[in-house]
Amino acid sequence: MSDTGTRAVGLEEDAKALRVGVDVGGTNTDAVLMAGRRVLRKAKTATTPDVTTGIVRALEGVLAEGGGQPAQAEIQAVMLGTTHFMNALLEGRGLARTAVVRLCGPATRLLPPFCDWPEALRAAVGGHSYLLPGGHEFDGREITGFDDDAVREAARDALANGVEAVALCGVFSPVNPAHESQAAELIRQESPDVSLSLSSEIGRVGLLERENAAALNAALSRIAARAVDAIRGALADMGLDVPVFFSQNDGTLMDAEYAARYPVLAMSSGPTNSMRGAAFLAGIEDAVVVDVGGTSTDVGILVQGFPRAASTAVKLAEVRTNFRMPDLISIALGGGSIVRREPLELGPSSVGARITEEAIVFGGSTLTATDLAVAAERAEIGEPARARTLDAELVERGLAEVRRRVEQAVDRVKLSADPLPLVLVGGGSVLVADRLAGASEVLRPEHAEVANAIGAAIAQVGGEVEKVYSLERVGRLEALAAAKQEALRQATEAGAQPDGVEVVEVEEVPLTYLPGNATRIRVKAVGELGGHRLT
Repeated sequence: MSDTGTRAVGLEEDAKALRVGVDVGGTNTDAVLMAGRRVLRKAKTATTPDVTTGIVRALEGVLAEGGGQPAQAEIQAVMLGTTHFMNALLEGRGLARTAVVRLCGPATRLLPPFCDWPEALRAAVGGHSYLLPGGHEFDGREITGFDDDAVREAARDALANGVEAVALCGVFSPVNPAHESQAAELIRQESPDVSLSLSSEIGRVGLLERENAAALNAALSRIAARAVDAIRGALADMGLDVPVFFSQNDGTLMDAEYAARYPVLAMSSGPTNSMRGAAFLAGIEDAVVVDVGGTSTDVGILVQGFPRAASTAVKLAEVRTNFRMPDLISIALGGGSIVRREPLELGPSSVGARITEEAIVFGGSTLTATDLAVAAERAEIGEPARARTLDAELVERGLAEVRRRVEQAVDRVKLSADPLPLVLVGGGSVLVADRLAGASEVLRPEHAEVANAIGAAIAQVGGEVEKVYSLERVGRLEALAAAKQEALRQATEAGAQPDGVEVVEVEEVPLTYLPGNATRIRVKAVGELGGHRLT
């Protein structure tokens, strides 16, 4: 059963407390300056290869536009959604040499660590692994005793092999993390400079997917530390001495220190920011959101103002994980999608950030989906006269294909055939028609082109926990209380104001295939930014 708390999407009006939201996409980097519910300024610039330069340009644009930069004391914080970490995985560059230490005793050895990773990514991180005594049953009982000497020996061997980061994964560690904690302490003693990622702090129940999530996090540890330092340095160079928060995959925020420890939690923050921004701008909490960017279109469902979470394993860089991620369908369709005439094809290739150089409306020679929208007079972009020479039948067929693919994605993401309100956001939303099958209405809110940055700016701080409890050993109310307390603690550690955090979602699922009246409990808590961090 599920108990989801209703939360209004919005902020109290406070003209003296300004927030800056930034979101980095594959094509554009967007930024907004907000005072309470009002969008004061917005800027859009091309995403740069090093990402940070594009962030700085977007910030300069939004802060300098229209009357100069606001006083530093007025800016409460900068909220950032970035592709730094996903790009690093996809490119396989700059990753830390990583080892997995699995605490499992004689169990789980049929599927060793990294067994389902793409070979190139596994090679990029080194792929060292150690299967050691330890681990627990679903009810917290030990599989085998913990072996201090085995962990120390593994730590020394990893160090000798140049390992820079270690992912610790104990069987059923979300139920009992004791062995992971013990191993972490021993490894710190042997290798103080090694970055550690504990699977019990990252993933949900499910060994291989949780282990993968921890290993990805470990591999990103060095990049995360450098990215956080670079962004802080860039803000300091601009004279902005304010806290930096990163968007998480579930639509909430974490402070910069937390992001440096858990970069994997921010890898899918872009689409989530767009969905949260769509809910805010449209004033609606339950709807389909279609976010059309320059390269791709993301379609998801809003439930109580937050993206519906995926209930199955999600692949990141072709690696299966099971931590909190939005339930999205992504298609290779955007404003920069290249159009081929005969036979008609839209994408998957895209001009991406080069659209202002290559698209026909900008004086280039590449036919893009944006050119079709301009030719159909759905938008005034670049030099519209250049697109109006396009064959009318080609334009009609191309936009019909856009509509078909979006409608198909909407149908796939819905759980019933009943029509739902649909919110269109993103710079490429001009491609989509005002009427779509499966939508009771199509909403195009003001500022929709920067909904992603708005979603980052309005986000709250969150924490989530998922554990399996044996209700024969621990009473139901005691188990619920423990899970809620852990979720509240995680939200506070991520930067939420302690006295303002509240539980917004509780889910209980009896696991009838396990003995001991086992129940999986998932709890989510959110809160406003801690005031002590924003002075």
